[in-house]
Amino acid sequence: MVSPSSALPKVVDDATGDEATPRRAKWWYVTFHNVTAMVGAGVLSLPYAMAHLGWGPGLVALLASWGITLYTLRLLIELHECVPGVRFDRLRDLGAHALGPRLGPWVVVPQQLIVQLGCDMVYMVTGGKCLQKFAESVCPRCAPLHQSYWICIFGSFQFLLSQLPNLDAITAVSFAAAAMSLCYSTISWAACVARGPVRGVSYAYKAGTAADSTFRVFSALGQVAFAYAGHGVVLEIQATIPSTPTKPSRAPMWKGTVAAYLVTAACYFPVALLGYWAFGRDVGDNVLVALQRPPWLVAAANMMVVIHVVGSYQVYAMPIFESIETILVTRFRLPQGLLLRLVARSAYVAFTLFIAVTFPFFGDLLGFFGGFGFTPTSYFLPCILWLKIKKPPRFSASWCANWGCIVVGVLLMIVSTIGGLRSIVQDASTFQFYS
Repeated sequence: MVSPSSALPKVVDDATGDEATPRRAKWWYVTFHNVTAMVGAGVLSLPYAMAHLGWGPGLVALLASWGITLYTLRLLIELHECVPGVRFDRLRDLGAHALGPRLGPWVVVPQQLIVQLGCDMVYMVTGGKCLQKFAESVCPRCAPLHQSYWICIFGSFQFLLSQLPNLDAITAVSFAAAAMSLCYSTISWAACVARGPVRGVSYAYKAGTAADSTFRVFSALGQVAFAYAGHGVVLEIQATIPSTPTKPSRAPMWKGTVAAYLVTAACYFPVALLGYWAFGRDVGDNVLVALQRPPWLVAAANMMVVIHVVGSYQVYAMPIFESIETILVTRFRLPQGLLLRLVARSAYVAFTLFIAVTFPFFGDLLGFFGGFGFTPTSYFLPCILWLKIKKPPRFSASWCANWGCIVVGVLLMIVSTIGGLRSIVQDASTFQFYS
C-alpha cells in the first residue's frame, strides 16, 4: 500500500479502501515488534552453527551478519519515505517504485513470501519441539507423545490467534513474545554456564567426508542468516508510526530498530558462544533440548519459547493474511467478513502445519530458508533498491558498501541454500513420522 503522508492519521485498508487503524505506534513498539520478528527459532540453533563453523569463522559470521543486516535495515527505513509526500508501507510497493510496476512485484513479493512462510513453518516445528520438551520435563513418567502430535497441538493455538484482525491487535502478544525471547535466551546461556562443559567436550570439526563437512558448513551459514530476520516486515512495522513532513517516521523507527538490535546482540552472542563452549561439536540443533538440568528451569525456558514463537508466527503471518484477503476480495469478488477471514486464514495455518509435520528438521529448515529466503531480503535486496532509487555516484562509499553487501549476500545465498537442501534430503531419508 502506498499512502500519502498528508493523510497520516489513518492506515487505508487495501481491501476496502476505508480508513482503518490509526498510526499511533511509538519507537518502543518498534523495538518489541522487531525483537519478536528477529529473535526466535534462530537463536537456539546458533551453537549448532558454531559447531560446524568453529570459533573463529563462527564469531566472524555472527558479527558480520549483525552489522550487515543492521545496515540494510537502515536502508529500508530511509526508503520508506524516499518520495516527498508518499509512504511505501509495503515492501512490494517499494519494489514496484524502484524496479517498475511489472518487474518490482515479481522480484520482491516471492522473496517476502518465502521469508514469511519459512518463518512460520520453522516456528511450527519450534513450538512443537519445545512443547514436547516442556511436557517431558514436568512429567518425565508420562507416556511419551510423538513430536508430530505436539506440532499439531501448537498449530491449534495459531488457528485461534489468526482470527485477530491486524498487527495492532497482537501488540500485547508481541510484547509478551519479545520479553520471553530475552528471558529464554538468558536462561539458555546461564544454564550452559552453570553446568559447564560436558565430559570430554571437543571443539574439533566432526569427522566425515570433505563433501559432508562442506555442506554442513554451508547449512550453518544459512542458520546464521536465518537468525537475522525482520526485513520482510520492517516496512509494515514502520507503517504503524505516525509522521509529518517535518517529523518523518524514520527517526523513531531507527531508534526502535537500534534498541532491538542491542537486545538481539544480548540474546544471540552469549547463547551462541556459551552454548558451543558447554557442548562443543556435539551440541544439538536446539540448545534448550540439549539442556537437562535443572528440570524446572529448562521446562520454564521451553514454555517461554512457545509463548515467543506464538507471537512471532503471527507477526509474519499478518501481512500474508492481508494479502490473501485483499486478493480474494478485489479479484475474486468474495464478500469481506468473518467467514472469509476464518476460511482463508485457517487454510494458511493448515498449510504451514502440514509442512512442519512433514519436514520437522529444525536445523536443516533454518539453513535452507536462511539461504533461500532470508539472504536476499536481509543482505542484498535493500541494497539493490537503494542503488536504483538513490543512484549514488560510482565508487562512492555508499556505492561500494551496497555492492559489497550484494556480492556477499549472493554468495551466501547460493552456498547456504545448497547446504540446507542437502541436509533436509539426508534427514528425510531416515526420518520415521510416528515411531
